[in-house]
This record gives sequence, structure tokens and C-alpha cells, in this order.
Amino acid sequence: MSFKISVSALAIMLAAGQVSANCDSVSFSDVGWTDITTTTSATKQVVEALGYDVDVKVLSVPVTFSSLESDDIDVFLGNWIPAQNGAIKPYLDSGEVEQVRVNLEGTKYTLAVPTYAYEAGLQSYADIHKFRDELDEKIYGIEPGNEGNVYLVSLIEENKFDLEGFEVVESSEQGMLAQVRRLYDDEEPVVFLGWEPHPMNANFDLEYLPGGEDFFGGEGVVYTTTRKGFSEECPNLGKLLQNLEFTLPMENEIMGRILDDGEDADDATMEWMMANPEILDGWLDGVTTVDGNPGLPAVKEAFGL
Repeated sequence: MSFKISVSALAIMLAAGQVSANCDSVSFSDVGWTDITTTTSATKQVVEALGYDVDVKVLSVPVTFSSLESDDIDVFLGNWIPAQNGAIKPYLDSGEVEQVRVNLEGTKYTLAVPTYAYEAGLQSYADIHKFRDELDEKIYGIEPGNEGNVYLVSLIEENKFDLEGFEVVESSEQGMLAQVRRLYDDEEPVVFLGWEPHPMNANFDLEYLPGGEDFFGGEGVVYTTTRKGFSEECPNLGKLLQNLEFTLPMENEIMGRILDDGEDADDATMEWMMANPEILDGWLDGVTTVDGNPGLPAVKEAFGL
């Protein structure tokens, strides 16, 4: 009996050690949107300064949720709600993906048009078909497989808002905005997926169209999500994720440096954190380094603050 107890205790100790070893590193998904690249970069640099190894993988939203389910990644900072409600619901229902907390409030995500097009009468989803010829029957979306694109395709297939014959042009965020810029400079009508936070709101005079509330909702939020059990297995990183919150001004400023000034994402986020070190106080409250030392002074030392 005592031998069995010793073996069981050893197994528990080894399992605990394995969990601890796994917590020396953490993997993030970056879906390629500049806002998520921004928040992921900032978090990565803080986590690395705490002594962890960080792996950032560029994945689409559907692959991100699938990878969280299969434990191939640990954390995703870009769970836009309500836009991703449909995509994430099966994983939340199964318990394989967990929403940790809201990390950003006041977001917008739906179809947008330049103000000159809005003033010309393109003021809702129901008006798009009236500009069929001027729009060349095109609506500009973002990366293939994105849930926003899928919704827009469904509107066309079901002929909602008399959109039959339209095409959703899928591209990267940068590719979509480059096309918008070309049309905007010529004051030609264009309909595209827009969102805030994003410097597009400063670079273009925009209006957001009503009509897609059943999918996009009104103002939204962004959640930090993880694979099942991550915060329990790695409580120190779980505490950091519980603390993490961002703001629209923060993200707009950093994204402007990346998109408008051509800065590297890590450089832009580090510059912002160096100029706003007080943000670290909240993020690192109760957080330690990987070896158990106080986290805030360690990160400030690593950042040269």
C-alpha cells in the first residue's frame, strides 16, 4: 500500500513539473489585423521581459479557434464580439475555448463608405444596390475565410438587400485599404469592411452603414480568449491576461505608426509603452517573472525604464 501511495505521489509530482515546464512558453495567434498585431506585440514584449519564450503564429480566425481547441496555441487577443459570435460559439459550448475578459470596449465593425458616397445617398445596406454600376458590383472585404466576408457572401447568395450579382473581393487588410485609397482619391463610391480602432478612421472621412446589426451588432468589445484550462495550468500568465486591457486611443496611435509611418510593429508598440509606462502598473499587478520575482520592476529594467 505504501508503495502504491509513493508511486501515485511521484506521478502527481511529475505531472505538476510537466505543467510548470509547459508554462515556460506561451503561443499567441495573430490574425493579421493591425489592431491584433499591435496588442499581441505589446503583450509579447512584456511576456518576454518576464522571462517566457513566446511564439506568435499568423492564422486566420477559423484556424485560430480550431487551434485553440486542439491546444496548438494558447492565447488569442482578438475575439471581436458580436462579429465572431457565430465562429466561436461551438467552441465555447464545448468548453474547449475560454473567454478570459474584455480587453477593449467601444469597437465598431461593419460596412463603411466615404462621407461623399453617404451624402450622395449610400446611407445603409439597403442603398448599396442603388449604386450597383458605380460600385462595379463590388464590396471589398478582408482576408479569405474571415467571418465578416462570409456574412456578406451570405447576403448576396440570399439576395438580401437586392445584392444578387455583387462580389465580395477578398484581400488582406492592407490590400483592401490600398484599393479604398485609390477610389477615395478619385471620389468614387466604394463599400468596404471598416472598423475601429484603426487609423482608417483618421485617414478617410467615413460613415458606417446601418443594416448589418444582426451580425455585426452595434458597438462591440474584444475578448482575450485561451485554450481550455490555460489560466489554471499557468496561473501567473493567467493573472497577466486577467489584467490586460487596451484603449482605442492607444491602438489608434500605435496602428498609425505601423500603417502610416511604416514602423515595425514591435518598435511601434515599444515606443508607445516607453512613453506611457504607467500602463505597465495595471498589467503587471500581482504578476511575477517566470522564476517568481516581482514582475513590474523586471519588465521596467528590461525596457530600460
